[in-house]
Amino acid sequence: MDRPNHITPAGYAVLRREYEQLFAIERPKLVETISWAAGNGDRSENGDYIYGRKRLREIDRRLGWLSRRMKAAKVVDPAAAPDRSRIFFGATARIVDEDDHERELTLVGDDEADAGKGLVGWNAPLARALRGAAVGDVRRVTLPAGEREYEVLSVSYPDP
Repeated sequence: MDRPNHITPAGYAVLRREYEQLFAIERPKLVETISWAAGNGDRSENGDYIYGRKRLREIDRRLGWLSRRMKAAKVVDPAAAPDRSRIFFGATARIVDEDDHERELTLVGDDEADAGKGLVGWNAPLARALRGAAVGDVRRVTLPAGEREYEVLSVSYPDP
């Protein structure tokens, strides 16, 4: 990875829980099922064996990805932000576009992004445009739907 994987403590905990769930619970159960299915004879038409091996490959790929993401993770606690008047990692901002549509969004790690919940990935175009902005600043961002201007109405951070 050429850049650090910024992530909030809560986001890191989610990655860790998924890794532990797959590694300690799902994978051992699946290995047991595959062993049982392999002992039943002909593997070429054994659905439990074939599906089990396929699922095991999926789990191992996901475990590898999670492991790499956690290794590259740089946990940043937004509550410890030194400058709380500007938008940086972990900030929650209310913005308004030129059509007077207000949105509230929080800048989080790329692995935590969920647009439906207002969580915008740190490296998303909107997040990059808003970085360092203060209340009253207007920022122009190029989105897939075209260029938009956003004005920052408020900036807040979690309490320490």
